[in-house]
Amino acid sequence: MNGFAPDALRVGYVPGVIVSKWGRVWTERFPDTPLELIAVPQADQESALREGGVDMCFVRLPVERDGMHAIPLYRESPVVVIPKDHPIALFEEVGLADLADERMQDAADIDALADTVALVAAVGGAAVMPHSLARLHHRRDLTFRHVSDAPDTQIALAWLVDNDTETVQEFVGIVRGRTARSSRSPAARPEAAAPQRKSKQPAPKKKPTAARTRTPRRRGR
Repeated sequence: MNGFAPDALRVGYVPGVIVSKWGRVWTERFPDTPLELIAVPQADQESALREGGVDMCFVRLPVERDGMHAIPLYRESPVVVIPKDHPIALFEEVGLADLADERMQDAADIDALADTVALVAAVGGAAVMPHSLARLHHRRDLTFRHVSDAPDTQIALAWLVDNDTETVQEFVGIVRGRTARSSRSPAARPEAAAPQRKSKQPAPKKKPTAARTRTPRRRGR
């Protein structure tokens, strides 16, 4: 398929996803195959895959599954971002009912959350967003609290069915925690240590037995 790089693996990721740990493992196991980690706006996560901008992408569900594999990885809990001196900051967790009278800032556009957070800091109010994005846009004058009954979000690893190559499957294995020994590629497997042969130790020499000296018997006269 046009657009896919045969000699490199291009992996996209939407805001809030941290991919460095998987990148390190890939570099250790496949040093001869470059890995390109590409930041992808949330709005472009599906088109980046279908148009060949990336080979795989960490996406925030939902995405259109037609012709696409998607492995759910983990869920993101929702939080509300508020000024540090806000009364809600006194609680560890709140519900949506606790926010009913708050001035809620629009946080629907994931790619514009930096502006939303700045707006909360400037004029007050509150904004509900995934925990990972609240941490990404954290400011010292703001804090966040978990929202117990707001819908969570889910991160998945997606790639096209037509691009289900061995290289793609190796990356899937790394994300799923597959060890180097269980890798499909022989290049990623550590060389088995050759069994050490026990060297034959020479048999210990027997200590020579000292010759006994016989004292001649004296003959009687």
